[in-house]
Amino acid sequence: MLELKPLPYAYDALEPHIDEETMKVHHDKHHQAYLNKFKTAWETLPELKDLNAEQVLWRLEELKEKIDDKTWTALKNHGGGYVHHNIFWEIMSPNGDREPVGELQEKIKELGNFTKFKEDFTNLALGQFGSGWAWLVLDEQKNLRTYALPNQDSPLSFKHQILLGVDVWEHAYYLKYQNRRAEYLESWWQVVDFSAVEKRYQVALAKTK
Repeated sequence: MLELKPLPYAYDALEPHIDEETMKVHHDKHHQAYLNKFKTAWETLPELKDLNAEQVLWRLEELKEKIDDKTWTALKNHGGGYVHHNIFWEIMSPNGDREPVGELQEKIKELGNFTKFKEDFTNLALGQFGSGWAWLVLDEQKNLRTYALPNQDSPLSFKHQILLGVDVWEHAYYLKYQNRRAEYLESWWQVVDFSAVEKRYQVALAKTK
């Protein structure tokens, strides 16, 4: 079912790292708008009625040959925005694990130690020109990969399972940090919940078997 789920914590729960006003605008306005516009496009295509938003993004390239460009672009942009924000809220918490736990704790050594991973991931997010996201994903060979993508382009469309993502659209941080993206990212690491990332890793492993 396509719906805007409530945040799993209070709007002010991530203070002082992410402020209450940003969370309200980001969730209630931006996320809601992505859902509304995705739903409008999705409902014009009866053949998609049995697919959820993540499945639509997974099959995006297949759909390109079957639907008009305007609708396809709406599915990509607004479906990406809807799904990505669902994940973004999920992997943050006021009281979570701030370093990898479980099997991911060992797996992430593929990318160097945790300090190196954080540094490289932060640099990806800083280097993303304009709007976009930095991602940690599991590919089809069960390898971890990190990269940035513009706008709401989704790793799912490359058959990569999303484990962790950070939003570097200005609406994610501008009210508090203005143009200080580096400061926002430094604060964001203080609210990442790696127990939630570990759960996503286990789900991703199961899907790639």
